[in-house]
Amino acid sequence: MTRALELNTADFRVEIGEDGIAELIFGALSTMPTTGAAGHSELGRIWGRLAAEPGVRCILVRSEGKGFCAGGTMEVVEEMIASEAARLRVMREAREIVQGMIDCDLPIVSAINGAAVGAGAAVALLADVTVAGRRAKIIDGHTKLGVAAGDHAAVIWPLLCGIAKAKYYLMTCTPLDGEEAERIGLVSLCVPDEELQATTRRVAQQLAAGSPTALAWTKRSLNHWLRAAWPAFEHSLALEILGFAGSDAREGLAALHEKRNPRFGA
Repeated sequence: MTRALELNTADFRVEIGEDGIAELIFGALSTMPTTGAAGHSELGRIWGRLAAEPGVRCILVRSEGKGFCAGGTMEVVEEMIASEAARLRVMREAREIVQGMIDCDLPIVSAINGAAVGAGAAVALLADVTVAGRRAKIIDGHTKLGVAAGDHAAVIWPLLCGIAKAKYYLMTCTPLDGEEAERIGLVSLCVPDEELQATTRRVAQQLAAGSPTALAWTKRSLNHWLRAAWPAFEHSLALEILGFAGSDAREGLAALHEKRNPRFGA
């Protein structure tokens, strides 16, 4: 038996099982999950809400769609380019997502199937145990859009895969499949795609059965490495949001709509 949480979005749902695992599930079958304005806002609040939910011992983030999550919709990007109020709102919410996942004492496991982009990549990679299918496609596409790699990248990528790899992938927007992500240390595990859901469920069950205090205190201690990088995160997020007010972001969005390479600085 499971029970569902009432949420202010259709972008994802949360089901809580009797085994203590809360599943945050993006999308629906045969769709590519995205986060609209309501979904992005809800993602900032959900971690603290689940940490306070009775009986929850572990969070498993997965998708039922064709990919993990492709991040913000074009409507959100267009709104940010057009509106200072939207930019400030998204900056606050992006900060809440990252801080919420870091400060959540519950262990978080992610099952990365297919594309994980933008906010999807942030949630996938900020989980405590990250399991990618071989055909996963992890992309940080900020610079291709004409804005700085903000939201989560500066706080977590250098710690996971080193500064040289982080610079390469964040500056070139080169996609990583699951095997390469595991090879460079960006994810915890890579498994065959058909084994992804079963593997992540086993990990979540193991964590849900563990000592809540031991796991929480271990996570809390290790995450001081991320807290030490917080000034870099704040700086990158501010510069990303500032970039949405500039001409490069407008050109990046136009190139996406027109399915062409952007011509920055032209």
